[in-house]
Amino acid sequence: MGFSMGLNFLLLMAMVATNILSLYHLSSTVQSPKSPKAPPPVPDELLRHLHTIRATINHLQQSSTGGANPATDTASTKPNIPSDLLLYSHISPIASSCHNHPDLLHKYMSYTPFTLCPSDSDLSEALILRGCHPLPRRRCFSRTPQKPTSSLPHNPFPASLPDSNVIWNKYSCKSFDCLNRQNPNLGFDPSREISKFTSYKSELDLPIQQLLQLVKSVKSVLRLGLDIGGGTGGFAARMKLYNVTVVTTTMNLAAPYSEAAALRGLVPLHVPLQQRLPLFDGVVDLVRCGHAVNRWIPLTMMEFLFYDVDRVLRGGGYLWVDHFFSKRIDLENVYAPLIGKLGYKKVKWATANKTDAGGVKNGEVYLTALLQKPMSR
Repeated sequence: MGFSMGLNFLLLMAMVATNILSLYHLSSTVQSPKSPKAPPPVPDELLRHLHTIRATINHLQQSSTGGANPATDTASTKPNIPSDLLLYSHISPIASSCHNHPDLLHKYMSYTPFTLCPSDSDLSEALILRGCHPLPRRRCFSRTPQKPTSSLPHNPFPASLPDSNVIWNKYSCKSFDCLNRQNPNLGFDPSREISKFTSYKSELDLPIQQLLQLVKSVKSVLRLGLDIGGGTGGFAARMKLYNVTVVTTTMNLAAPYSEAAALRGLVPLHVPLQQRLPLFDGVVDLVRCGHAVNRWIPLTMMEFLFYDVDRVLRGGGYLWVDHFFSKRIDLENVYAPLIGKLGYKKVKWATANKTDAGGVKNGEVYLTALLQKPMSR
C-alpha cells in the first residue's frame, strides 16, 4: 500500500510538472503580431526536475515488476526494494514522510506568489521535525526584521545580542533578556558562556586546551569541525578563538537559536538530527555530539547518525561524545556496543553517575568519549 501511495504521489508530481512545462510553452508562444521572435528555451532546471520525476517513476515501475517486462512477467512478481531504503524512509526527511502530514504541508505551501512569505516559519520547523523537508517557497520574499542593526560585533562573546535582528512573532519571549530570565543556561547570554569548555571539574570534562594537546601529541591537526545540536554555538565560538572553524546544527525550538548563532558570527545549519549531514565525505577534523544527542533518539536513527558522522570525518579525525546520558545498563548493553561498531580508537572514555534527582532515580550515567577514526580502511 505504501509503495502504491508513493507511486501515485510521483505520478501526481509528474502530471503537475508536465502541466507547468506546457503552460510555460504556451505562455512563451503567445506573442503580439509585431514580435516574431522565437520563444525562449525551457529553463534547464525545469527540464531536470521533469526528467528526475520521470526516471524515478520508471525505476519504481521496474522495481514493482522485478526489472522485467510487465507485459511478459507474471502479476504475482513482488517489488524488490532494499530494506535499508524502506527503513530510512520512515525516519529520514525524504518525500515519503510528507504523506503523513498533508495538512501541515498544504498550509505551508498555501501562500500568495510574488509577495512577502507568510510569517509562519514554525510550520517549516514542524514539518522538518516530522521527517518532511518541505519544498522552499520559490516565489515569495523572505521577511526581515523591521529595524535591524547596521553593524554586528566581531567578538563571538559579545555583552549582549541585538533584539532588533530577530523576528519574534512566533516566540512567547520577545527579547533575549526574556529568554535569559526564563533559563540563563540556554546560551542566549554569550558573556555567560565565555568560561565553557575551558575548565576541568571531573573526568567527564574535556577542556579545549586538553583537546588540542591530545591532537598535537599525535601530530594531527584541527581546522574544521561540526557541532551537532550546538544551540547558540557556544562551542563554535570558543573554537573560533583558536582559529578552528566549526559549524553548528540548530533547530529553532521555541527560541531563535539559529539567529543567535549567526549574530555571534557563526554558521548555523538548520537541520534536524535525522537528516543527512550537509557536508561532503571526509572533510572535517572533529565532530562533537553534545546535549542534543542522547538517549531520547530512536536507536536506529542514532545508528544512522553515527555512520553519517563517520562519513564526514576524515581519516584520523575525532568524534567527541560529550556528556551523553542513559541508564547504566543501556550504556553497557546498547550504546557502547553501537559506538564500538565504528571501530574507532578510544582516546578518552569516562563515565560517571548522573547526580540530579531524575538521574539518581533512573540509574542514569554520563559518558564522555573522544574517539579517533582510523587513518585508512
